Formats: sequence, C-alpha cells, structure tokens
Amino acid sequence: MTSFTHKKKHITRIAFTFAIAVAIFFPNLNLVIAAPNDDANIYPSTQAVKQVTFANRVARELDAKDAAQTRMAQQTANKAEQLADQKQQDEIARQAAEKAAAEKAAAEKAAAEKAAAEKAAAEQAAAAKAAAQAAAAKAAAAAQQQAAAQAQSAASTTTVATSSTSGTSKGTFKISFYDPAVLGSSLGYGGVAANLSMFPKGTRLKISMSNGQVLYRTVNDTGSFAYANPYQLDVAMPNSQIPSAGILSASVEVL
Repeated sequence: MTSFTHKKKHITRIAFTFAIAVAIFFPNLNLVIAAPNDDANIYPSTQAVKQVTFANRVARELDAKDAAQTRMAQQTANKAEQLADQKQQDEIARQAAEKAAAEKAAAEKAAAEKAAAEKAAAEQAAAAKAAAQAAAAKAAAAAQQQAAAQAQSAASTTTVATSSTSGTSKGTFKISFYDPAVLGSSLGYGGVAANLSMFPKGTRLKISMSNGQVLYRTVNDTGSFAYANPYQLDVAMPNSQIPSAGILSASVEVL
C-alpha cells in the first residue's frame, strides 16, 4: 500500500512538472508558428525560466517530503517491531518467572511433606518402642510374680506334710506367722525365727500345729519376741496361707 501511494505521488509530480513546462513553452511555440524565420525568438523568457525553476523546486520539495514521510513510516514500523519484540521478551520472562515460582512452591511442598512423613515415622517408631518396652516390663513383672508364686508353692509343699517323721521333742510352743516378702526380706518361706539359744541357726524343726497342719522349717532368724518368750516361734509363710486364727500352738521336735 505504501509503495503504491509513493508511485502515485511520483506520477502526480511528473504530470505537474510537464504541465508547467507546457504552460511556459506554449507561448513561444505560438511565436514560432506565427513567424517561422531565422530571427524568430524561440528561446524561453526569463519568466519562463523562473517558472521552471520554481516547478523543479516544488518537485524536489515534494520528493523531500515524501522521503521524510517514508523515513517516518519506516521509523514507526521499526519502533512497532521493537515494541513487539520487547512485549514478546516480557511475556517470555513472565512465563519463566511463573514457572520458577511454581517449581519453588512444589519443592517447598515436597520438602514439607517429607518432613511431616519423617516426623510421623519417628513418632510411630517411638510409640512402638515405648509399647514394646511396656510389654517387656509387664512380661518381666508377670514372670517375676509367677516365679514368686511357684517358689511359695514349692516352699509350702516342702514344708507342709503329714509325715510321721519324729525327732527329739522340745515341748509345746506358741506359733505366730509373718510374710518375709512383705517385710522386704529375701530369706524365703523355708525358715522360722526362734530363740537362737534354744534353737541355733540351721536347726531343722518339725512343727505339728493345733489345727492339724505339720510344718518343716529351718531356723534362720530370730526376733525381739524370742528374748521375752523363748517358747515362741515365728514361722515364715505367705499371707495367703497364714491360718485365719493368726496365733496357734504346736508341739516342736528337733530333727
């Protein structure tokens, strides 16, 4: 479109220049036709030269104006192209920034999820460890309790009998009972506390109680009661097996 406009203007200028030239030379042409001889003045007048010069100047000015318009149009096109390039670069930069921000957000989210998973796993492991320790402690306590019960049962079995084994009779004694485990003692249930002057430690006794129960005990302790009453024995026995009467009498023999 711009090229066509330029050609149109150029043709217009040529036509305009040609018209001026015809207007200038036309009067002289009439003179030549009217007086065709050697003296005829066929050269253009000063006024005609001025008019031609003016026409040339107008044509040059039109060319200069057209060139200026062409340069301005080219500059406008270049500026538009630069603006388009800048806009495209800005769009590329914006998209790159958005992509970087999205990648950063995704990385932060992944890191947070990983940290949360690790924390949950650590808490779960700690809970499992605590549960295992509690179960182990409970099992140990149950085993200890079972061992103590078995020991009490064994002591009762070995010390309570209806055997007719006989020994040297020491007469009738007052019998009381105590549970060593309750007192924090580790002597067990196979012993009896007595007056050590009458029954030294290690003496094996057969105790036939008034309720018909017979116990076999070994002297392994004494008590303050023994000084005031040497005819009293304090028999070791689990609380669950102590006779309800609490105090009994028994005939005692040394085996």
